[in-house]
Amino acid sequence: MMHELTDRFVAALNYATHLHRSQFRKGERVPYISHLYAVAGLVMEAGGSEDEVIGALLHDAVEDQGGLPRLEEIRQQFGDQVAEIVDGCTDAYEEPKPLWRPRKEAYVAHITAASDSVRLVSNADKLHNARSILADFREVGEAIWDRFSASRDETLWYYRSLADLFSQRPANSFLARELDRTVTLLEEESRSS
Repeated sequence: MMHELTDRFVAALNYATHLHRSQFRKGERVPYISHLYAVAGLVMEAGGSEDEVIGALLHDAVEDQGGLPRLEEIRQQFGDQVAEIVDGCTDAYEEPKPLWRPRKEAYVAHITAASDSVRLVSNADKLHNARSILADFREVGEAIWDRFSASRDETLWYYRSLADLFSQRPANSFLARELDRTVTLLEEESRSS
């Protein structure tokens, strides 16, 4: 359990903010960095180590901001454990990304055998995303699905698959239960609209 944040955390916070400063959440004008802060907060609240919190801050850096060279930079600046978490949370290194369904199927299969640290950060990431989707669905209805490259049913399949996986093998039982609860609400509300 993490007791105190060090200068490494502050450096990671600045690094993540710099990398993602011009990105926005899908279909919104909300700065993307808010997602990374939220995921890191969930990992902190779940008792994650400093490496896990830093991994949460940087979990999209490779996928969105530079691929394998970025992963090596993270390894050099923040160490092997952080780099392993970031690598484990990354579902594509290339641009353009591979087709959505095979990429997500591979990610689900990968997470099944991933380390506790990777599953903790991934669960926090998917929980924050699912909460955001649910909140936006309640605001804009079916138009929410236009923001994604996958259909409503595919998106729901993906989040249900991960919720089930984290429930069966939780890195943190609270986060696993919260993801399952949020996905269940999203399924119920989106299918009844």
